[in-house]
Amino acid sequence: MFVGLLACGMFASCADDALETSPTDSMSGDGLMGNANAALVPLNGIYRSMYTAGWSTTANTHQCYGISAYTLMAEVMGEDLIMNDMGSGWFWYDCLYNVKARYTSGAWRSYDLWNAYYTWISNANYILAAEETMEGEALDRNYVIGQAYAIRAYSYFMLAQSFARTYKGHESDPCCPIYTEPTVAGTQGNPRASVKEVYEQITSDINKAVELLNGTSRKHISHISYAVACGLKARIALVMEDWSAAKTAAKEAIAKSGCQILKVADFAGVNNSASKNVMWGAEIIADQSGMYAGHFSHFDWEAGAYGESARKQINKELYGKMSLTDERRAWWNPKDAANKSNGYQQEKFKFSDLQTWLGDYIWMRVEEMYLVAAEAECRLGEEAEAIIDLGTLMAKRDPNYTCDKTGTELGALTTDETGSLLEEIITQRRIELWGEAGRIYDIRRLRQGFRRTAAMGWPSSALLANRPTDDPECYMWVLTIPQAEFDGNVNMDPATDQNPTGDYK
Repeated sequence: MFVGLLACGMFASCADDALETSPTDSMSGDGLMGNANAALVPLNGIYRSMYTAGWSTTANTHQCYGISAYTLMAEVMGEDLIMNDMGSGWFWYDCLYNVKARYTSGAWRSYDLWNAYYTWISNANYILAAEETMEGEALDRNYVIGQAYAIRAYSYFMLAQSFARTYKGHESDPCCPIYTEPTVAGTQGNPRASVKEVYEQITSDINKAVELLNGTSRKHISHISYAVACGLKARIALVMEDWSAAKTAAKEAIAKSGCQILKVADFAGVNNSASKNVMWGAEIIADQSGMYAGHFSHFDWEAGAYGESARKQINKELYGKMSLTDERRAWWNPKDAANKSNGYQQEKFKFSDLQTWLGDYIWMRVEEMYLVAAEAECRLGEEAEAIIDLGTLMAKRDPNYTCDKTGTELGALTTDETGSLLEEIITQRRIELWGEAGRIYDIRRLRQGFRRTAAMGWPSSALLANRPTDDPECYMWVLTIPQAEFDGNVNMDPATDQNPTGDYK
């Protein structure tokens, strides 16, 4: 069986004192998991790994730095975030859909994502194994156990989005193995569960997380709070097309987060986890900066790093959907001489301090929840409510914005415009969460195809003209399972269990 396992002390806590320990200590009631306060140490270790480069693979560490790296991976797989050049190669192979054949390597996406998510699952399982025996105040226990359930739900959710086709219409497709008990080297591996079975586990876990975290107080912005768990539940419900659950969870996330929509100028750089609109993120301190192996190195051209050699630009057609009074135009520079014939240079993500490579990673903003609520309401036929939630966001973006659209029709391709209210909500989502949501995940759940064009600003080398990006049923964006899993799991056969290495079965 191939399942990663972090040494709990390997990633020092950002919120509590570091404590050197091993996961094997947690199997005893006398170990770390015996007490809720002590269990914060391995919990913090999991969170630290979510923004630390280089532990999940044996190479390519500059594009493997946890959640934010996987979001950028999913962004460059779509049509809205343009890479104008190969640069040093980081994320370029994701952009070209040229990683699936490398499943035998321990240095590429298949291994990277599989190892990262299963490592978080494995460590969460150690915490959850002590659910019935953990000592401490009830709220302290709920705080720790609730987060472990949320981490496991999040990890299986992202595995499902990476190694299988989207939920709706593919419930019987093979997905990934499910583990809910502690695992060690030599533990017999499980077979692939179906997409439906994995989402049942995800739903069970996130519901348990929401239940336990309700009434607890968060100790650090990197921790999954009750509001963040509701936000994750809203994301999951969108993929499952459970519109009522998505609406309810998003509304609760807004109400209980204590966050507020900010004007663009008030969270410039999208690099401060203390901003009043941030629900979940990583506070990066000086000795934790990944320097070149970090998120802003890939965005901020002024750092003279990958953000300069492989510039990140917006699809010009998407940019054109903003009115002249939309304040989000400040996130891009259409007059930058380096744009050439490509998209427009991004200014949205910047280091907070170039000299020390500082900048916090933002994983969830409250603005997303308004967009989720609006989409869910639109799907439910509650169009007046949807326009109100959309308008609440847009009032902070464009003083002249109005919307009187109706309907839920979407085009077969993302460029096939219908003029519907749902399309308008998705368009504002594309603009607002550019670089933050993982665009390919939305394209997949919406079951649309897309085409990159020179008119958008894409370089000819990345047009994917001969690939079936217009077919939402293809396997282009379904990653292959790493060979290491087959080598260590007797219940998985590469002849029958491997995902297609090409675009189709």
